[in-house]
Amino acid sequence: MIQFYAPDILATHELPESDSAHCARVLRLREGDNISVVDGNGHRYTCVITSAHHKHTSVEVLATETVPKIWHGSVTVAIAPPKNIDRLEWFAEKAVEIGIDRIVLLRCEHSERKEVRADRIEKIMVSAMKQSLKAVMPQLVQMMPFSQFVKPGDGSRFMGYCDSNTPRQPFADVCPVDKDVTILIGPEGDFSPAEVEKAIAAGYMPVTFGDNRLRTETAALFALSTFHIIEQLKSLR
Repeated sequence: MIQFYAPDILATHELPESDSAHCARVLRLREGDNISVVDGNGHRYTCVITSAHHKHTSVEVLATETVPKIWHGSVTVAIAPPKNIDRLEWFAEKAVEIGIDRIVLLRCEHSERKEVRADRIEKIMVSAMKQSLKAVMPQLVQMMPFSQFVKPGDGSRFMGYCDSNTPRQPFADVCPVDKDVTILIGPEGDFSPAEVEKAIAAGYMPVTFGDNRLRTETAALFALSTFHIIEQLKSLR
Protein backbone atom coordinates (compact mmCIF):
# COMPACT_ATOMS: atom_id res chain seq x y z
CA MET A 1 0.00 0.00 0.00
CA ILE A 2 1.28 3.45 -0.95
CA GLN A 3 0.46 6.29 1.41
CA PHE A 4 0.16 9.95 0.51
CA TYR A 5 0.63 12.80 2.98
CA ALA A 6 -1.76 15.74 3.10
CA PRO A 7 -1.92 17.49 6.49
CA ASP A 8 -4.88 19.65 5.38
CA ILE A 9 -6.77 16.96 3.49
CA LEU A 10 -10.13 17.62 5.19
CA ALA A 11 -9.96 21.34 4.43
CA THR A 12 -8.56 21.27 0.89
CA HIS A 13 -9.49 17.80 -0.42
CA GLU A 14 -6.25 18.00 -2.41
CA LEU A 15 -2.84 16.39 -2.30
CA PRO A 16 0.18 18.70 -1.99
CA GLU A 17 2.08 19.33 -5.22
CA SER A 18 4.85 16.81 -4.49
CA ASP A 19 2.37 14.03 -3.72
CA SER A 20 0.19 15.05 -6.66
CA ALA A 21 3.14 14.66 -9.01
CA HIS A 22 3.94 11.23 -7.59
CA CYS A 23 0.30 10.20 -7.85
CA ALA A 24 -0.43 11.44 -11.37
CA ARG A 25 2.94 11.25 -13.13
CA VAL A 26 4.83 8.42 -11.44
CA LEU A 27 2.03 6.05 -10.45
CA ARG A 28 -0.27 7.23 -13.28
CA LEU A 29 -3.35 7.04 -11.08
CA ARG A 30 -6.54 8.46 -12.54
CA GLU A 31 -10.05 9.59 -11.62
CA GLY A 32 -11.92 6.82 -9.81
CA ASP A 33 -8.80 5.21 -8.30
CA ASN A 34 -8.76 4.77 -4.52
CA ILE A 35 -5.76 5.96 -2.51
CA SER A 36 -4.70 6.10 1.15
CA VAL A 37 -3.88 9.50 2.68
CA VAL A 38 -2.53 10.34 6.15
CA ASP A 39 -2.63 13.74 7.82
CA GLY A 40 0.32 13.32 10.20
CA ASN A 41 -1.99 13.61 13.22
CA GLY A 42 -2.90 9.95 13.52
CA HIS A 43 -5.60 9.65 10.87
CA ARG A 44 -5.65 7.64 7.67
CA TYR A 45 -8.23 8.40 4.99
CA THR A 46 -9.48 6.20 2.20
CA CYS A 47 -10.05 8.55 -0.73
CA VAL A 48 -11.14 8.37 -4.34
CA ILE A 49 -9.46 10.58 -6.91
CA THR A 50 -11.87 13.05 -8.48
CA SER A 51 -9.29 14.94 -10.57
CA ALA A 52 -5.76 13.71 -11.27
CA HIS A 53 -3.23 16.47 -11.96
CA HIS A 54 0.52 16.64 -11.37
CA LYS A 55 0.18 19.85 -9.36
CA HIS A 56 -3.16 19.51 -7.57
CA THR A 57 -4.85 16.13 -7.41
CA SER A 58 -8.34 16.39 -5.92
CA VAL A 59 -9.94 13.64 -3.86
CA GLU A 60 -13.12 12.76 -2.02
CA VAL A 61 -12.78 11.25 1.45
CA LEU A 62 -14.67 7.96 1.71
CA ALA A 63 -13.64 6.70 5.14
CA THR A 64 -11.54 7.74 8.15
CA GLU A 65 -9.44 5.50 10.37
CA THR A 66 -7.59 6.43 13.56
CA VAL A 67 -4.08 4.96 13.61
CA PRO A 68 -2.55 5.27 17.11
CA LYS A 69 1.11 4.94 17.95
CA ILE A 70 2.23 1.44 18.85
CA TRP A 71 4.26 2.62 21.87
CA HIS A 72 3.26 4.24 25.15
CA GLY A 73 4.42 7.60 26.42
CA SER A 74 6.61 9.73 24.18
CA VAL A 75 10.25 9.44 23.18
CA THR A 76 12.45 12.41 22.31
CA VAL A 77 16.01 12.24 21.00
CA ALA A 78 17.93 15.51 21.32
CA ILE A 79 20.99 15.14 19.11
CA ALA A 80 23.94 17.32 18.17
CA PRO A 81 24.12 16.99 14.36
CA PRO A 82 27.36 15.41 13.15
CA LYS A 83 29.62 17.21 10.70
CA ASN A 84 28.54 14.89 7.87
CA ILE A 85 24.91 15.86 7.26
CA ASP A 86 24.22 12.52 5.54
CA ARG A 87 24.57 10.82 8.92
CA LEU A 88 21.90 13.03 10.48
CA GLU A 89 19.58 12.42 7.54
CA TRP A 90 20.13 8.67 7.92
CA PHE A 91 19.25 8.87 11.61
CA ALA A 92 16.11 10.94 10.98
CA GLU A 93 14.88 8.44 8.40
CA LYS A 94 15.52 5.36 10.54
CA ALA A 95 14.19 7.00 13.71
CA VAL A 96 10.85 7.71 12.05
CA GLU A 97 10.68 4.17 10.67
CA ILE A 98 11.34 2.68 14.12
CA GLY A 99 9.13 5.16 15.95
CA ILE A 100 9.88 8.53 17.55
CA ASP A 101 7.83 11.49 18.77
CA ARG A 102 10.33 14.31 18.57
CA ILE A 103 13.81 15.04 17.25
CA VAL A 104 15.57 18.07 18.73
CA LEU A 105 18.71 19.44 17.06
CA LEU A 106 21.23 20.65 19.64
CA ARG A 107 24.06 23.15 19.30
CA CYS A 108 26.71 22.12 21.82
CA GLU A 109 30.10 23.54 22.79
CA HIS A 110 31.91 20.86 20.78
CA SER A 111 29.50 20.84 17.83
CA GLU A 112 31.20 20.90 14.44
CA ARG A 113 27.94 21.66 12.64
CA LYS A 114 26.18 24.83 13.73
CA GLU A 115 23.34 24.98 11.18
CA VAL A 116 21.02 22.45 9.53
CA ARG A 117 18.48 22.77 6.72
CA ALA A 118 15.42 21.67 8.66
CA ASP A 119 13.22 21.61 5.54
CA ARG A 120 15.35 18.85 4.00
CA ILE A 121 15.25 16.79 7.21
CA GLU A 122 11.47 17.21 7.36
CA LYS A 123 11.07 15.90 3.80
CA ILE A 124 13.08 12.82 4.71
CA MET A 125 10.92 12.31 7.81
CA VAL A 126 7.70 12.61 5.80
CA SER A 127 8.97 10.04 3.31
CA ALA A 128 9.91 7.67 6.14
CA MET A 129 6.50 8.11 7.78
CA LYS A 130 4.74 7.20 4.54
CA GLN A 131 7.08 4.30 3.78
CA SER A 132 6.64 2.76 7.24
CA LEU A 133 2.84 3.14 7.05
CA LYS A 134 2.62 5.43 10.07
CA ALA A 135 0.03 8.17 10.40
CA VAL A 136 1.73 10.42 12.97
CA MET A 137 4.40 12.86 11.82
CA PRO A 138 7.11 13.34 14.48
CA GLN A 139 8.04 16.86 15.50
CA LEU A 140 11.37 18.29 14.36
CA VAL A 141 12.71 21.08 16.58
CA GLN A 142 15.21 23.28 14.76
CA MET A 143 18.72 23.86 16.03
CA MET A 144 18.77 25.32 19.52
CA PRO A 145 21.49 25.90 22.14
CA PHE A 146 22.11 23.08 24.60
CA SER A 147 21.54 25.44 27.54
CA GLN A 148 18.14 26.45 26.18
CA PHE A 149 16.89 22.88 25.88
CA VAL A 150 18.37 21.30 29.00
CA LYS A 151 16.26 22.55 31.87
CA PRO A 152 14.46 20.87 34.78
CA GLY A 153 11.24 19.21 33.68
CA ASP A 154 9.02 16.15 33.79
CA GLY A 155 9.58 12.65 32.44
CA SER A 156 12.56 10.31 32.48
CA ARG A 157 15.66 11.99 31.09
CA PHE A 158 18.98 10.49 30.12
CA MET A 159 22.30 11.64 28.72
CA GLY A 160 24.49 9.33 26.66
CA TYR A 161 28.02 10.12 27.83
CA CYS A 162 31.37 8.56 26.94
CA ASP A 163 33.59 9.58 29.87
CA SER A 164 33.95 6.53 32.10
CA ASN A 165 35.11 8.74 34.99
CA THR A 166 31.51 9.88 35.38
CA PRO A 167 29.26 7.29 37.07
CA ARG A 168 26.89 5.91 34.41
CA GLN A 169 24.13 3.33 34.28
CA PRO A 170 23.53 0.93 31.36
CA PHE A 171 20.63 2.48 29.47
CA ALA A 172 18.89 -0.88 29.07
CA ASP A 173 18.78 -1.23 32.88
CA VAL A 174 17.14 2.12 33.60
CA CYS A 175 14.99 2.82 30.52
CA PRO A 176 11.36 2.94 31.72
CA VAL A 177 8.14 1.81 30.09
CA ASP A 178 4.91 3.83 29.78
CA LYS A 179 6.69 7.11 30.53
CA ASP A 180 7.91 10.10 28.57
CA VAL A 181 11.59 9.62 27.77
CA THR A 182 14.17 12.17 26.59
CA ILE A 183 17.66 11.11 25.51
CA LEU A 184 20.57 13.51 24.95
CA ILE A 185 23.17 12.52 22.34
CA GLY A 186 26.28 14.68 22.06
CA PRO A 187 28.53 15.67 19.14
CA GLU A 188 31.66 13.88 17.92
CA GLY A 189 33.68 15.59 20.67
CA ASP A 190 31.08 14.61 23.31
CA PHE A 191 29.49 16.99 25.78
CA SER A 192 31.73 19.47 27.58
CA PRO A 193 32.22 19.10 31.36
CA ALA A 194 30.06 22.20 31.87
CA GLU A 195 27.25 20.69 29.78
CA VAL A 196 27.44 17.42 31.70
CA GLU A 197 27.23 19.31 34.98
CA LYS A 198 24.25 21.34 33.76
CA ALA A 199 22.42 18.24 32.49
CA ILE A 200 22.91 16.34 35.75
CA ALA A 201 21.71 19.36 37.72
CA ALA A 202 18.60 19.45 35.50
CA GLY A 203 17.80 15.82 36.28
CA TYR A 204 19.42 13.96 33.39
CA MET A 205 20.93 10.58 34.28
CA PRO A 206 24.26 9.75 32.58
CA VAL A 207 23.96 6.41 30.77
CA THR A 208 26.15 4.17 28.66
CA PHE A 209 25.25 2.18 25.55
CA GLY A 210 27.99 -0.39 26.05
CA ASP A 211 31.76 -0.63 25.79
CA ASN A 212 32.01 0.13 22.08
CA ARG A 213 32.60 3.66 20.83
CA LEU A 214 29.60 4.65 18.72
CA ARG A 215 29.15 7.43 16.21
CA THR A 216 26.66 10.13 17.17
CA GLU A 217 23.89 8.86 14.89
CA THR A 218 24.57 5.22 15.84
CA ALA A 219 24.30 6.01 19.55
CA ALA A 220 21.02 7.83 18.94
CA LEU A 221 19.52 4.95 16.99
CA PHE A 222 20.82 2.42 19.52
CA ALA A 223 19.09 4.31 22.34
CA LEU A 224 15.83 4.57 20.39
CA SER A 225 15.90 0.88 19.46
CA THR A 226 16.58 -0.08 23.08
CA PHE A 227 13.54 1.94 24.20
CA HIS A 228 11.27 0.04 21.79
CA ILE A 229 12.74 -3.40 22.48
CA ILE A 230 12.32 -2.99 26.23
CA GLU A 231 8.72 -1.85 25.80
CA GLN A 232 7.90 -4.79 23.54
CA LEU A 233 9.50 -7.29 25.91
CA LYS A 234 7.67 -5.94 28.95
CA SER A 235 4.36 -5.90 27.09
CA LEU A 236 4.72 -9.66 26.52
CA ARG A 237 5.08 -10.46 30.21
